[in-house]
Amino acid sequence: MRLNTLESNLQPDATNEGRGASPASLATAMVLAAGRGERMRPLTDVTPKPMLNVHGKPLMQWHMEALAKEGFQDQLINTAWLGAQIDAHFGLNPDLPGVGPIRLRYSQEGKDFGHALETAGGIVRALPLLAPVFWVLAGDIYAPDFQFSKEDLVKFQTSQYLAHIWLVPNPTHNPDGDFGLSHQGAALNVPKPAERFTFSTIALYKKEFFAPAFTGLPLGNPQGQSAPLAPLLRSAMDRGQVSASLYTGAWTDVGTPERLRDLNQQTSAP
Repeated sequence: MRLNTLESNLQPDATNEGRGASPASLATAMVLAAGRGERMRPLTDVTPKPMLNVHGKPLMQWHMEALAKEGFQDQLINTAWLGAQIDAHFGLNPDLPGVGPIRLRYSQEGKDFGHALETAGGIVRALPLLAPVFWVLAGDIYAPDFQFSKEDLVKFQTSQYLAHIWLVPNPTHNPDGDFGLSHQGAALNVPKPAERFTFSTIALYKKEFFAPAFTGLPLGNPQGQSAPLAPLLRSAMDRGQVSASLYTGAWTDVGTPERLRDLNQQTSAP
């Protein structure tokens, strides 16, 4: 099923520059949906991982609705593996249940380069279509209670930090965690066995975080270079440029068929 769309909505061209785009129409949130989902095979042989159903709707749609409910209706999705399915389902103006129409843009890494660009490479590719401060989150996590607060965005926007990340208590599949958290709210690049938490993938960024001086990539990543996010975060933490919060609500990295099955066997959804 393709959700209702208005074909007059803007869509990025091959250079990822939105035709007629203004600062007011830039996306304030980016949902990452380009990955192959190897651990989720064979389900992802035919369906993009973020499109797998959780409690009756595509996994990524939970985020899209939560963002829109808090006023973030301008969203961007990056695609690669089976990305045409995502575009075909949501289109440009999906009318989401309980939310209404939102405005979507796409950064089509698969179409433009034949493969996904990893997280940082994909964000830099989409940067011309993103607002000066924007949310980023993975389309394959389930966090139905997370609130994408405008107050959090404004607080971060006026801070000296370039990124703010949400950490979660370590799940069984990542017992050593990823990053530390200071009492002052700074994210820490600390080695094991220091206390560390797991990166939820939910974060706020300022465009400056992805400046060429930090990433080594030109604006818009026109050559389609792949680049991971974790080294950029660690370097920025060492410079004192990343703050963090600990989120203790429901959160699942839907990384295997077993986790997807267990999630859907839970008796209730929000």
